[in-house]
Amino acid sequence: MKAMIFCAGLGTRLKPITDTLPKALLPLSGKTLLQYQIEKLRNVGITDIVVNVHHFPDLIINYLNRNNNFGCNIQISDERELLLNTGGGLRKATTLLGGDEPVLACNVDILSNIDIRQLIATHNAGNALATLVVSQRKTQRYLLFDKEGRMIGWTNISTGEKRPNTMKEETYQLSTQLAFSGMQMLSPDIFRLMNDFPGNTPFSLIDLYLSICPNNIIKAFVPQNYRMMDVGKIDQLEQAEQFAKSLLD
Repeated sequence: MKAMIFCAGLGTRLKPITDTLPKALLPLSGKTLLQYQIEKLRNVGITDIVVNVHHFPDLIINYLNRNNNFGCNIQISDERELLLNTGGGLRKATTLLGGDEPVLACNVDILSNIDIRQLIATHNAGNALATLVVSQRKTQRYLLFDKEGRMIGWTNISTGEKRPNTMKEETYQLSTQLAFSGMQMLSPDIFRLMNDFPGNTPFSLIDLYLSICPNNIIKAFVPQNYRMMDVGKIDQLEQAEQFAKSLLD
């Protein structure tokens, strides 16, 4: 099995730190965000990893080289010419990830106590095209799921926007709102379905899921006793430091 860690983002919410450092190399409790993700994957036996880069790409590449890729086989998907977002980034890395096995994809800036083995087992036991890690937490943007845990849409509760905009109000009211946690298991067929998006074009995985969920099964995975933190805001770094430390205890 292979995995992809999305590291290409600009980290604008972490300025001024990210004026000189990519978000992936932000240190917390003695480790970088990238190291946390690599070691979490390595600990469950996933050592073939793709890392995409755009913002200060050479700093990330040199960091991995200095640390001997943390004992993993890490390949770089270079987006320095154009930042492609998660969907476009995954598509660009197709030749590095493609095959007949599922792929795990995650954001570098999400720290959590997730049991990756349970996520993999749940995905492999089902027939979903994608299995998304979600949770019941307060946010503004939610994915919508039916009573079988199948994704049917998206909403922004602060603006009232719903997608698809043709969703009936009854369907919306009966749906379950769950917050995406930046990690997913993807079946190999996902790469074929991305062909409907223009080549070398930025798009998000959420946009992809919304376009294909009417005819494909996108399932929710809600981890038990889940704790997570999106390390994205400069005023939350002290809290992020304590959260990272708790994962090491």
